[in-house]
Amino acid sequence: MSKQEKQAQPKLIKVSEETHAKLAGMAKWNEPMDRVIQRLTLQTKGLEDVVAGQSSICFIDGQDGRLLYRGYDIDDLAQKSTYEETAYLLLNGHLPTSSEVRAFASDLASKRLIPSDVISILTTLPRNCDAMDALRVGVAALGIFDDPMYTQHERAVSIAAKVATVVAAIHRHKHDQEILPPKEDLSFASNFLYMVTGEVPSEADTKLMDVLLILHADHELNASTFTARVIASTLSDVYSAVTGAVGALKGPLHGGANEKVVEMTSEVGSPDKVDAYISSKLANKQKITGFGHRVYKTMDPRAKILKDMAHKFAKSDKEKEALQILEKIEAIMKSEKNLYPNVDLYSGLALNHIGVPSYLFTPVFAVGRAPGWLAHVLEQYADNRIIRPRAEYVGPLRSKYVPQEKRTSAEVKQ
Repeated sequence: MSKQEKQAQPKLIKVSEETHAKLAGMAKWNEPMDRVIQRLTLQTKGLEDVVAGQSSICFIDGQDGRLLYRGYDIDDLAQKSTYEETAYLLLNGHLPTSSEVRAFASDLASKRLIPSDVISILTTLPRNCDAMDALRVGVAALGIFDDPMYTQHERAVSIAAKVATVVAAIHRHKHDQEILPPKEDLSFASNFLYMVTGEVPSEADTKLMDVLLILHADHELNASTFTARVIASTLSDVYSAVTGAVGALKGPLHGGANEKVVEMTSEVGSPDKVDAYISSKLANKQKITGFGHRVYKTMDPRAKILKDMAHKFAKSDKEKEALQILEKIEAIMKSEKNLYPNVDLYSGLALNHIGVPSYLFTPVFAVGRAPGWLAHVLEQYADNRIIRPRAEYVGPLRSKYVPQEKRTSAEVKQ
């Protein structure tokens, strides 16, 4: 065999059973092992499928459509848990006992009130400013005016407690309404809706708000969570990490898709117009919001939960019609594009039902995601190494320096 033929022969690489199992877990549907290795060793746009670190907080099974927080299935948590219990789980690593959850809920309630200086800053902002811009300012201000004696964990609990109060204050200021202080005798979800709407919500609306917060509480290394971990890895403070996460969430490719779904539903108008609307969009190669996901290859489990709940809470003719529109769009997208719903398809309908206006959808996303962000920041601090990836350089390697007076336009553009 010639030297060239030997070089062309594939090389066999032995790996441990543990490594083989990990690689198998990263495989896409029916993907051979050599393709898995090739995909993971080549850089892809958006770092798709690149494993950037280890975490014990959240697990996503994209093939089977499963989502676990600390090992607990999202279906169980949505049915049986509360915001307080799920936040405790994410921040502390285990489900609390009855006494632990009572103490944690009491701690959250005692930390909901935001400093008057932060209220003053929020009320000086223009009423027409973007709600996420205002939230970013509010979280950054908490880093200045929060209790300086808090431990790292106390800071995390404080932010989780106060983000909802900040969001409600932003909403009330926008409408020139009195900013309501939190009620310590209400649950987190109930209190949040009270501060937004001015009315103590029903048990049904409180449960729906709880579920929405739980479903958004964490989702592994999404853009905002990864941003928070990168900032934390520099050993910057937790307020800076969450401020950065809010900035990432503002981007329309991350947060805000559920608002676009509500707009789409309004544009369609009625169920009998769905076919023509979607056909036109697909013919013009336009994106249909609420479908597809970077990780899930089947229906997002959070979307399934919200869809099932929508069949129970949608009582008015308007809501029933909106639900019919969404379900018809879902059927068409599955048939025509083999795309499944993500959490955004039905979450807007749920938020509108409990009195949350569309422009507040992304800030409410942040309220739900705050415990996840904070859990990841604390996990990063606990076993830290600064996150500093490399880039595959594709530029020139030997550019010749030409003095300014001798440069031509053609040389500058080379």
